[in-house]
Amino acid sequence: MAVIAVDAAIGEDGSVIDERPINTWLTDMDGVLVREEEPIPGAAEFLKKLTEASVPFMVLTNNSIYTPRDLRVRLLRSGLDVPEKSIWTSALATAQFLADQRPGGSAYVVGEAGLTTALHAVGYVMTENDPDYVVLGETRTYSFESITRAIRLIERGAQFIATNPDPSGPSPQGTLPATGSVAALISAATNRAPYFIGKPNPLMMRSALNQLEAHSETTVMIGDRMDTDIISGLEAGMRTILVETGSTRPEQVETFPFRPTHVVASIADVLPLLDAGE
Repeated sequence: MAVIAVDAAIGEDGSVIDERPINTWLTDMDGVLVREEEPIPGAAEFLKKLTEASVPFMVLTNNSIYTPRDLRVRLLRSGLDVPEKSIWTSALATAQFLADQRPGGSAYVVGEAGLTTALHAVGYVMTENDPDYVVLGETRTYSFESITRAIRLIERGAQFIATNPDPSGPSPQGTLPATGSVAALISAATNRAPYFIGKPNPLMMRSALNQLEAHSETTVMIGDRMDTDIISGLEAGMRTILVETGSTRPEQVETFPFRPTHVVASIADVLPLLDAGE
């Protein structure tokens, strides 16, 4: 495995200052590698260099709708080759958390295949009868009936878990309500707040590191959002790189009380760091 050096502050010419080793890379997916199914310039080259250098990496997403296999196919259609094992979703992180907390438990799930498949894989039973947890994930078919059932089960004592706090998501037609919005509805009805597993909870970062058997001290997180990617990477003890191709605009960075290790225009600007390790 190649060891890549990166700095706490990258020089204007791409030179490395204050070298520290990187053994592992984590990167967000939407806004870093792709934007509405279109690959961001430099993404394919970035992934190829990591693969050719046998550097462990994980692509992260808060979206719990799809399985890693589904996402691999979607990325391939965008020209990005990411192995199934190198994709980590909030659904997988949620399943791992529940398996650690209560092995062999049960859950009433509001979500789609990405979430139900992950929970089945860790031995969880899906049930409407006295479940240990109500688990809320992303879906395009939220129903009044399923939300009502979730509310009543929580009132009867089921613990409330949600895959991620994102209030909305994009679509070709416009904004869609996401897990955070539906969680707020259920919380208002039950007076019970969920425990969110996905970003910005650093738990998702740590669970990805565990899958890679990696350490935060030798890992860099690349993201496009200060309020999810960068804060969760920072709190997990990693160095962070913010790209300007997604949600957080350059002028917004100074409005946050924390800073990424570095800010670059796009994933293409990270390529010199990989070249430095060759």
